[in-house]
Amino acid sequence: MRILLCDDDTLVLEQLKKLLEHFFENVHVKIPEIVSYTSGEELLKDKEQKDIVFLDIEMPGVDGIYVGNELKAENRNVIIFVVTSYSEYLDEAMKFHVFRYISKPLDEQRVLRNFKDALVCYNTMTKEIPIETHEGIYTMPSSYIIAIEASGRKVVVHTIKRDYISVHNLNYWLEILPKNNFFQTHRSYIINFEHVTEFDHTVIHMFQGNYTAYLTRRKYTAFKNAYLLYLESMR
Repeated sequence: MRILLCDDDTLVLEQLKKLLEHFFENVHVKIPEIVSYTSGEELLKDKEQKDIVFLDIEMPGVDGIYVGNELKAENRNVIIFVVTSYSEYLDEAMKFHVFRYISKPLDEQRVLRNFKDALVCYNTMTKEIPIETHEGIYTMPSSYIIAIEASGRKVVVHTIKRDYISVHNLNYWLEILPKNNFFQTHRSYIINFEHVTEFDHTVIHMFQGNYTAYLTRRKYTAFKNAYLLYLESMR
């Protein structure tokens, strides 16, 4: 994991860094790389992995809204905390799916409570899932999986890279996939909430309309509630 902090206030940067370091020390986990920047330009020049970012909005030069949009364009799974004194920027920040909004001055307990949620989200997205086929085993993060489809005698794993024919049945996939992110919508489909574009009472459109899954009418309410709970957990 790699954590980036970006704020033109060096005192805030120092406070955040110490807070996160103490958190990892207290849970007896090796402290990950934590990198601090005082401007959006500096952060955007960093071409290495970015997993969790604490981002100030009001900064000289490019502001946090611009930086957040650029980060999401580069990696849709990056977890972004907006840290600012200006609540009027919240609507703009929500457009790039900010994970949480942290107000200044920092409330340490609130920061840590939300950071724990971010770690759960990060671990779910980066959980490596083995896809066993007759040709071999392919491993990728669960976030890459769009849906699992039982088609005739085949079980197809649709991913953002390509489709794979699994040697396992749908029940196997129900057991190993993260419960908070996946839902069986129909006897032939398990879908990933992350890739849902839109849905009605019978059909779910996914991955910008490139995939479609069926939704059993009797499961509509349970699916809708689970999906809204997933969206809430991502805010």
